[in-house]
Parts: sequence; structure tokens; C-alpha cells
Amino acid sequence: MSAVMQAFQLHRNEFGRLVFVAADGTQDEGVVPVRAFPISAPEHGVALVSADGRELVWIDDWSGIAAATKILIKEELASREFVPEISRIRGVSTYATPTVWEVDTNRGAVAFTLKAEEDIRRLPNSALLIADNHGIQFLIRDSKALDKVSRKILDRFL
Repeated sequence: MSAVMQAFQLHRNEFGRLVFVAADGTQDEGVVPVRAFPISAPEHGVALVSADGRELVWIDDWSGIAAATKILIKEELASREFVPEISRIRGVSTYATPTVWEVDTNRGAVAFTLKAEEDIRRLPNSALLIADNHGIQFLIRDSKALDKVSRKILDRFL
């Protein structure tokens, strides 16, 4: 655990906003945690950033963070990040875009509209990021791990 990580405290104020307290007692209200690599390495590299965009502390290793502080940071990240993870593609309305996809995600079954093939972005390690017509990002963490039917549907769009 680095000295920087030991030298701060974090709590919520009466309005539910995060407050960062530095070792010297100075406080920053409205702190926002930001992941460096939210898709490829979500558990590594989180910055606590002030309301004016200044980095207050860099957390490279969660093991040096107190349990209560971890909970606060992860709650805040969860409230800001919404990237459902697709586990199965049940079907598509057509193979020409725009098309309606019916999928199962870690947040339940959902249907969304894919405007164009360009809205499917390839990421490292066979991961894909799919943007629907409302700008919601859906993640396929490993396209090779999908079932055969899902992979066959997906291959038509790649």
C-alpha cells in the first residue's frame, strides 16, 4: 500500500456526494471515481477526480484500500457505469441494418436496435462493444465463449 493511498479518507456528505479528505485535512466535495480501463481491466487503475477535473489520488491496487472506502468507490462507479454484458444472442429481426437484436444480458433480457455494423467495435481478447440506437453500450466480453447460435448470428455482422 502506498503512502498516498494511506493518506486520504472518503465519505458521503448529507447530499450523498463523495467527499475526499486529504492527509492535511483539505476537503474536496463531489469527487468522482474514474476507471482507466473500464472494459479491459476494470479492477485496475482508478483515479479519484475532483469536481473541477483534478486527479486527487491514483488507486492502482485495491488491496491497499480500506473496505469501507472500496464500497463507496464501487457504489459510485456502479451508479455511473451502465454497460450490460451480453451472454446470448437470441435472435435478430433481419441481417440488414437497422435491425432489432434480442439478447440475454447480466441485467436481463433486452431488445435493442443496431443502426449499422459500424456500431460494433472490436476490442482486445475477442471482446466486442455494441452501441444501440440510444447510445447504450453492450459488452460481449469474449465472443468466442458465446454459444454456437449466438456466434453464427454475430458473424453475419462482423
